This record gives sequence, C-alpha cells and structure tokens, in this order.
Amino acid sequence: MAAGPLVLWNHRSMQILVLLSLGLQLVLFVFAGIRRRQTLPVRRFLLWLAYLIADSTAVYSVGHLSFGSAVRENQLVAFWAPFLLLHLGGPDNITAYALQDNQLWLRHLTVLIVQVLGAGYVLKKHIAVAGGQDGKLLLIASILMFVVGFVKYAERTWALKCSTLESIAASVNTQPAAIHNHNHPQDIATDEEFHLRRAHSLFHICKRAMVDSSVVEEDSMDGQEEVTSKLIQGVELWTLMEIELSLMYDILYTKAAVVHTFRGYLIRFISPLAVTTSLLLFRFTPKDGYIRSDVAITYILLGGAVFMETMSLLNALASSWTFAFLSTTNWHWLRYTALCNKRWDKLRRAVVWLHDLVKGRIAGNSRYKSRRWSYTIGQYNLLHFCTRPADTLFTSPLLGRLARALAPDEWWNRKHYSATVEMSAEIKFRIAIYMRRLYSKGKFNMGMLRKKWGQNPLKSRGLYQKGILKDSLGVEFQEGIIIWHIATEVFLTRSERAKAMDAEPKVHAIRVMSDYMMFLLVERPYMLPGQPQKKLYQRTCERLVTRRSADPRYPSRARVFKDLFRVRDAPHSSISRVAEREELANNLYNEYEDKEYSHLAPRLTHMAGLAKELLEKEKDGTIDSLELVLDVWMDILVYASNKCSRESHAQKLNSGGELTTILWLMAEYIYQASVAQRDDVV
Repeated sequence: MAAGPLVLWNHRSMQILVLLSLGLQLVLFVFAGIRRRQTLPVRRFLLWLAYLIADSTAVYSVGHLSFGSAVRENQLVAFWAPFLLLHLGGPDNITAYALQDNQLWLRHLTVLIVQVLGAGYVLKKHIAVAGGQDGKLLLIASILMFVVGFVKYAERTWALKCSTLESIAASVNTQPAAIHNHNHPQDIATDEEFHLRRAHSLFHICKRAMVDSSVVEEDSMDGQEEVTSKLIQGVELWTLMEIELSLMYDILYTKAAVVHTFRGYLIRFISPLAVTTSLLLFRFTPKDGYIRSDVAITYILLGGAVFMETMSLLNALASSWTFAFLSTTNWHWLRYTALCNKRWDKLRRAVVWLHDLVKGRIAGNSRYKSRRWSYTIGQYNLLHFCTRPADTLFTSPLLGRLARALAPDEWWNRKHYSATVEMSAEIKFRIAIYMRRLYSKGKFNMGMLRKKWGQNPLKSRGLYQKGILKDSLGVEFQEGIIIWHIATEVFLTRSERAKAMDAEPKVHAIRVMSDYMMFLLVERPYMLPGQPQKKLYQRTCERLVTRRSADPRYPSRARVFKDLFRVRDAPHSSISRVAEREELANNLYNEYEDKEYSHLAPRLTHMAGLAKELLEKEKDGTIDSLELVLDVWMDILVYASNKCSRESHAQKLNSGGELTTILWLMAEYIYQASVAQRDDVV
C-alpha cells in the first residue's frame, strides 16, 4: 500500500504534472476575479497557492521532459512541452498576484528564455527526428503549439513590464488622453454601461494620479462639460470612482495593458485558429504505438487549450476596453462597422448573457458587480479589545490556541477582534458633503488637505488656538488617531445628547469612522501617512488593561461554549461587551480628568482633557459636539486618504480596495474638474 503512490509517480509523473498544470490554469481562469472585491481569506489563500504552484509546476515539468526518461519511452509525451509554455503564459485575467510581481518581470524574462530553450530542445530531439508522413503531422502540430505557447508566455512577461508604475508613468506622458464621445446616456441600454464608458473616457486622470503625475493637460477635460458639472456636484461620483479603480486593477494585475491593442487582438484571433489546427492535425495522426491514456491526456490538453484561447478571444472582444479601443482607433471604417451599427453592443450582450448563464446568475447588473466596491470597511475598537476576557482554558477560542502556537499573539488579536461593517447612507452622505466643500466658487481648496489633520473643523469653530483641543491632535498622525479614538468612546459614553434617538445615525457614523481609522492603524498601517506607532499602541493597550474593572464577570455556560468555537469577536456584534467598555471609559475619565499632564500616560491625559472639553461645550450649548467630532473624523479620514502613498493605494486594489483610495481619487477628480471649469470661465 505504501509503495502504491510512489510507483504511480515513477511511471506516470509526467501525466500527473501536465494534468495538474492544466487544472491550475482553469482554477486561475475561473477564480482570479475574486480579488476585485473583499472576500474570505480562505479563498484568497487558495488562489494565491494556485498562482504560485501553477508556474512552479510548469517549470518543473519542462525540466522533467528535458532530462527524464518518459520522453524516450513515449514520443507523444514530447508533444506536451509546448502546452506547458502556454500554461506559463497564464490566463488573461491574472498576471501579477501582488504589485511587487510586476517588478520581477526581468526574472520572468530569464525564465522565459530558459523554458523556451528547454521546450525547443525536447521537440527537436524527440519529434523533429521522426520521419514519415505520420511524423510530419505531429511535427506541424507541435510547431504551431510551440509558437502559440512562446507568444503567450512572452506576452505575459511584457504585460508584467507594462504594469509597473514606472511604465505607466512613461505611457501617460506619451499617449494622448483617451477622450471619446460615445457615451451619451440615451444611446446606452443601462446606466451602469453609461458609467462604465464615461469612466473609460476619463481614465487618463486616474492613471496620472496613480503614478503621481496629476498634471492638468489642455485636453484632459475637453468635451466633458457635463461630466465636470456632475463631478463638482457630487452626482454619481462614487460610482465613477469605483469603476475607475476597477480599470486601474485591470492595468496593474491583468493583461489589459497588452490585450487591448492591435497586437493583442491579432494574437487572440490567431491563437484559437492555431490551436484548433493542431487539434485537427493530431486527430488525423495515427495513434499506433501510443498508450491510450496518453492519447486521452493529449486530447484533454488540446481541448483545454481550445477552450481557454476561445474564451480569451470572446472576453477580449466583449470587454469594455474594446469599446475604448474602437472609439479612439484611426480606422474609421472599423469604428463605424462596430459601434455605429451596434454590432459590438450585440456581441457584448451575448457574451455577458453566456457568462451569466454559465455562472447561474440573473442577467443584468450582475456583470457590473465585480467593478463596484463592496462598501464594507474594517472595524477595530481599542476599548473592546482591552476589555476582552483573560485567556483561560474555558474562554480562549480553540482556533486562537492553534493560532498562538503557530504565530505571535499579536496576529491573532488583530484578526480575532477586528471585523467589517457596511457603510451607512449617513456616512456616505457626510463624505459627499465634505468633498463638495473642497470645491468652492470654482476653486479647489487644496489648503484643506495640506493643513494638519483635524485642524480645519476646529479652526472653523474658533477652537484650534486653545491648547487642549490643539494638543489632542497629537504630534504624529497615528498618535492623534489613538487620542481621538479613546476620547470619542469616553465622550459618547458620558454625553446625554448622544443617547437621544434622533442622534443615533450621527453617533453610529462617528463610531464607525473612529473604529475604521483604528482598524487601519492596527491592521493596515501602510495605508496611513507617517511612521507606524506600534510601541505607542502597545503601551496604550497595557495602560487601558490595568484601568479596567478588577471585578471578574463569569459568562454563562452557553456563552463559554460559543466562545470556544468563535472565529471573530467583533466590536459591534450582539455579544459586544458594551457594559465593560462603558465602565472602562468612565474609569479612564475619572482618573485622568483633572490631571494636567502625566509622563506615564500622556495620551490618556490629552484624551481626558479632550473629552472634558467636548462635554463642557455640549452643556453650555456653544457648539454641537457630535457634529464637531464627526467633522474631525471626516477630516482625519480625508487627510489619510491624500497622504497615503500611491504604491499603497495600488497595492490594496488586489484585495478589494479601500475607502481611503476612493476618497483620494475623488479629490483628484474634483481638482481636475475645478481647474477645467476655472479655465473655461477665464
């Protein structure tokens, strides 16, 4: 029994490898799109594993063919070498898994040369020497597949090179803005299709912003007066930003940059024909002397190649990128034939309907779902984390014990005590209002973005010059987040206005924004400006834990049993420790309320002073403290969005995107629109 798998591998290893390589290609083709939106970590892990194993399997297989004995025993096995090159080319919907993969295009070029030489050596040694008419048919089929595999692998390497930020920066400086006028809503069947085409027409702005080259060109907004007006008014601005970032994902992580060119379309037209010709040639090749299972595997490889290349052609032709290509092509006859006669629209609808039918979805907006943001943001509450029960045999989750055995406690704490929440309409409305404030009387107020975080809401109310509120913003950006996060919890706990029914939407928005910024600080510090304050965060947690109630609260048996199997302990879940959090907030306020400064806990003294100031302003009625707190968090959010590095924004696109990335791009578009409108007035 033990020798069974080993014997099978010794005799059929090549067959196992090529089938595994084909299977991994199908997995990547079907599931690569899940990265556009936030998804379960397990799915992302499996996709990452398939991405890594796919290349390794194909590379190892070519080497195994070059030096193994299986080819000498069976000539048909040599015919599989070109298929491995084709697999190394990969599907069109994934080239890089992470942004750093694009920087390794030179390594892929080196591997390309080695693998092409290896596959060519196998064909030359084992197929080209075969004589007779029967051998010629297999030789021609091998040459066709070799050429297709080489071209597709070279195309992938070139796509990686074109997807680097340096290459994108060079392209936006040499290519004209892709403005076209085929985007009138009356000519388009759905609003989503109209938004998609308008996003393509303005995509050059997104590309320039992503590579830190956001210079207003003379033709950047030509013919877009209606769009400019809608951008400034905030109408459908969210939808446009989401689609723009989805298009940016295509450029960075797929073959879109090379597919939707004349050469790319030519390759996709020729490739299915060449593979189908190889299939027919093999069909008429006598199979005498070949093992039946190897013949079956060859048909599977050919059938898989025909399917993949045909789908590549259909997906390319029906893509919205093709509309952008046709709209700007110099071949007027092609533009007229495809667009003016609605032939391309019919093809796109047919392919989309086929996709929906295969995936069992309802036709319609389902095809646009992947290009829209999920409207979910992370949540992490410091007081919720610091009131967690002590880890004991009865309270520690089983999964947590396993995680701590394999990784540091910090990793488990970040994952277990964080969660996601869907953005409310109140938050979206507040963000839209703030972004409109950036545009005033035809001018874009960049000063609001260049000031210190939180400064503008305090300064507009005449509160910034006062020491307590000014110092509460912190010296470092992340220090200010910690101070305001704890102070917000204390203020909302003790505020009578926050407990009113009509204040519930505003209070919810405040808590979500506060917990979101804390989530970025703990889980994704690379999405925030400034240096990470890991030590400061850890010391603050230690100080908060010592200030929580010493009275042990023993949960019920049912609660203990559920906690053993709990994966997440979310801040706003039904089992959230609200009473414990409120008690900790009151303890903190009572201890640090009258302290002017403490070297042991300076952030907590600033926090208590801030909470006290907000409560006093609420009592005397001079300001709306809830409105002030929400405005400060909005200002902190927008500041973080615009001070985050472009590389971090680009990196986050491969895992669903981030709210801060949408706001950063939104500010960029408003700036472009305001400059264009100002120039029109002048």
